[in-house]
Amino acid sequence: MNRIAGKRPPQPPRAEARAETRSVHGVTLSDEYAWLRAPNWKDVLRDPDALPQDIRDYLEAENAYCAALLAPTRSLQKDLVKELRGRIKEDDESVPQPDGPFLYYSRYRRGGEHPLICRKPREVAKGKAGREEIMLDADALAKGKDFFDLGDAAHSPDHRLLAWSADEAGSELHGIRVRDLATGADLDDRIADTTGEIIWARDARSFAYVRLDEDHRPSRVYRHRLGTAASSDELLHEEQDPGMFVDIDETQSGRFLLISISDHETSEVRVLDLAEPETEPTVIAPRMIGRQYSVEHHGADFLILTNADGAEDFKIVSAPVAQPAPENWRDLVPHKPGRLILSHLCLKDRLIRLEREEGLPRIVIRDLATGAESSIAFEEEAYGLGLDPGYEFETDCLRFLYASMARPAETFDYDMATGERTLLKRQEVPSGHEPADYRVRRVFATAKDGAKVPISLLHRADTALDGSAPCLLYGYGSYGSAMSASFRTNPLGLVDRGFVYAIAHVRGGTDKGWRWYLDGKRGKKTNTFTDFIAAAEMLADAGFTARGRIVAQGGSAGGMLMGAIANMAPELFAGIIAEVPFVDVLNTILDDSLPLTPPEWPEWGDPIRDEAAFHTIRGYSPYDNVKAQAYPPILAMGGLTDPRVTYWEPAKWVARLRATMTAGGPIMLHTNMEAGHGGAAGRFDSLKEVALAYAFAIHAVGEGWPEARIASA
Repeated sequence: MNRIAGKRPPQPPRAEARAETRSVHGVTLSDEYAWLRAPNWKDVLRDPDALPQDIRDYLEAENAYCAALLAPTRSLQKDLVKELRGRIKEDDESVPQPDGPFLYYSRYRRGGEHPLICRKPREVAKGKAGREEIMLDADALAKGKDFFDLGDAAHSPDHRLLAWSADEAGSELHGIRVRDLATGADLDDRIADTTGEIIWARDARSFAYVRLDEDHRPSRVYRHRLGTAASSDELLHEEQDPGMFVDIDETQSGRFLLISISDHETSEVRVLDLAEPETEPTVIAPRMIGRQYSVEHHGADFLILTNADGAEDFKIVSAPVAQPAPENWRDLVPHKPGRLILSHLCLKDRLIRLEREEGLPRIVIRDLATGAESSIAFEEEAYGLGLDPGYEFETDCLRFLYASMARPAETFDYDMATGERTLLKRQEVPSGHEPADYRVRRVFATAKDGAKVPISLLHRADTALDGSAPCLLYGYGSYGSAMSASFRTNPLGLVDRGFVYAIAHVRGGTDKGWRWYLDGKRGKKTNTFTDFIAAAEMLADAGFTARGRIVAQGGSAGGMLMGAIANMAPELFAGIIAEVPFVDVLNTILDDSLPLTPPEWPEWGDPIRDEAAFHTIRGYSPYDNVKAQAYPPILAMGGLTDPRVTYWEPAKWVARLRATMTAGGPIMLHTNMEAGHGGAAGRFDSLKEVALAYAFAIHAVGEGWPEARIASA
């Protein structure tokens, strides 16, 4: 038996196997760990103390085992937290955004976990600073609470009130309050179980919000009139289709409330004039399967971003506000294959769009009177670009953000009349950062079907690229989400220790256009996994790293990717970090009582009604494909009150891995017993979880856990 300093190595918990079987499409499914799903899981989302004791005991035993195996990294974890924190400007603040007589912004106090929501006068006497008003102190609101996450903080159009929301359990159930900014006191108005979004009417007497139903789905939009009970709020829309989610926004002009109803391939938008809040919402275009659109407003027209009429990479059309139906849509920015329009924004006299072509983003500004266009782009191999719309519509100023993997984020104001850029802020790294010390590269792997998979790389200029460097390879690849090659301070904790940090832009995202997404969903989902494996192999073959020196990382649907590649190519990886991993795919997508299941069917397929989809999902679902083989060390991380990827998914996966694998490991599970999908909410508290994952990665490519591995038979 192995010994470490005369001590027996920690022994992993063994979950009791309590087989449950059922038949689906003539196939018998057996789930020996289904009992880890608490029968009262909805109650647990609201109150973690409601978790049954046997499940709590098991999760806490797993946490203790994980802590014991990572005990040799405790000093490293502390160093990492110190370093990670040292790269955060403790008293950071956002660039103020003008709105009427005020400049609105958020900032942090030194040592503060949560933001202060502030404003100051826009116009002050020359040579004098405007007096700051702290409208909301989230640190004070969080005091004494195990979890606190500020949601929205929306000031009223007359600047007298601040409606704010917060989640106090990690379950994404936000309560809404309204603060009188003259007195600093909250009004009696209280609304529970919302998504947290708040849109004010122009008269500041009411606001719209979305309430979650008993199945945790955002399905109902209400109008709340100040001074009335939430029970009397007016229902503006109730979505009857459990496969559609509802959210709200407003046009940049401030005139219209937007009620968006969508799944992953179909959308419908209803608009309500915020200057006449007592009217009923009207539909722009009735939902039609496969048609997506989003709405902006300028003058007498709606400007609509859509994939209608075969515009796979989207186009922008105009339609009269008085008659916005699809038969009145007229192309304004025609479809161009390979140029994916990501979003659009209207400001006075101009249409702004954010688009991506050849994998790189740019901002395009169109003069609506003349049709003339200008663009904002950069020359680096890989970078991120984003819009910061602010509050105002009548402006010539466009704010945008730019960053690369080596260059900290920069915030610019762009004068659309003159073309002048003004740098407002460069992200500070207090412990020091010199971009010239790093190299950013964009390389391509060839997938098994010949597709070219982009990979964004960051490493130190002095890192030897001879196969000796360890690599952290990150991936996601679902829902059309693209992975931005922007600046992140956290990976520097690895890069400065000689790691190559890589992002694999696998299919399932829109990194190379909408087709890139379509080729990584439903029946083509396995392309996501084989793309990631191809990226790992290419990085090893090109000398950036070596097989067995790669740590893979992904979260949520990216955690499903981690589970799949663990089953398919375990020998490539020194370790795998799966954060809130969606690994019990088949059981979850077969259960239409779970909050996310019906809206997920367009992404994965409906295995209840579609036998082919059932077999496809069953063929790759990580939990259902655990094999009697060697696995690398795996760290799975979950959140007890996570409504998106429920805590039992990683717990069941870890239990089955241990019971089935024939060699390798160890397999670890860390469950945050006081948080949900996003982990710890505080900006410094969350660094402990980052440090845990990074310490695992460093240890996995270093000493490893030879005493805890299962030896090959």
